[in-house]
Amino acid sequence: MLGTLLQVALGGAIGASARYLAAVGVVRVVGQSPFPVAILGVNILGSFLMGVFVAAAAHRGLTWLSPFVATGILGGFTTFSTFSLEAMTLYQRGEPALAALYVGLSVVLSIAGLALGLWVGRAVFA
Repeated sequence: MLGTLLQVALGGAIGASARYLAAVGVVRVVGQSPFPVAILGVNILGSFLMGVFVAAAAHRGLTWLSPFVATGILGGFTTFSTFSLEAMTLYQRGEPALAALYVGLSVVLSIAGLALGLWVGRAVFA
């Protein structure tokens, strides 16, 4: 149990650090935006990577890495708690249409990213 907890903690630190660096990178490239582009991108990418990992783990017998990779790294990288905050912030700023667009795009494109990741992962590891 302690070993698994340490795997999740280490993975979470890696994932959260990667999320922070991705957000900083997007701001440096795109600049500040009222629309949370970085978090949207991180959630889509993280969902895609989750799909690839799930396919690879199932095919290669690597499910023992799930606490480190799926829960830790990808759980720390994707940000649905931050997503909720960003959506509420847009709404409270008086931009309900942008908030709705952000919620819709986040959900639909993250699920699409996961599906694409599963498809790519299965094609690569089959």
